[in-house]
Amino acid sequence: MSPRSDARRNRAHILAVAREILTEDGHASLNSIAKQAGVGPGTLYRHFPSREALVLEVFRAEVQKLVDWAPELLRTETPPRALRLWFERLAGYIRIKRGLGDALTTAVHDAVTHETHGPVTDAIRVLLDAGERDGTIRPGLDPDDVLLLMGCVWRVPPGPAGARQAQRLLDLSLEGIRTGR
Repeated sequence: MSPRSDARRNRAHILAVAREILTEDGHASLNSIAKQAGVGPGTLYRHFPSREALVLEVFRAEVQKLVDWAPELLRTETPPRALRLWFERLAGYIRIKRGLGDALTTAVHDAVTHETHGPVTDAIRVLLDAGERDGTIRPGLDPDDVLLLMGCVWRVPPGPAGARQAQRLLDLSLEGIRTGR
């Protein structure tokens, strides 16, 4: 039996609030998340029996949104622009994951990284293939290589200077995979 619609709404609302709070403070308590979400601790624990369960679900939900966004982007953006926007959002998710990292054991952190790698590289493949078809992105690129190349974007220091550096690095990286057309 599927959960009642109010239970689904509560769960989605808790996840949204948890994402915001945990992005700002990876050490926020579950009680503070419940309070901000306007639900009792029992409601939160019914949906997420542990802090780790909540953190994992926040990250999984964000990765799924990102993966689903790739084909949507291609409906309105050129492949190079879609790739840029997609990697900017991925960098934001990686920063969220870093913020959530303190809440995860090493084994669970490694497992969620492994679990999300395939869908992420599949989404990159969708973007690269679109660019190959329209001639704007070099053919034959490996999504794993592009993901590794783009790692520079989320390894910058926090703050405005880091954000400017991320944009410069993104420009350099994307220029390297374009065809020059």
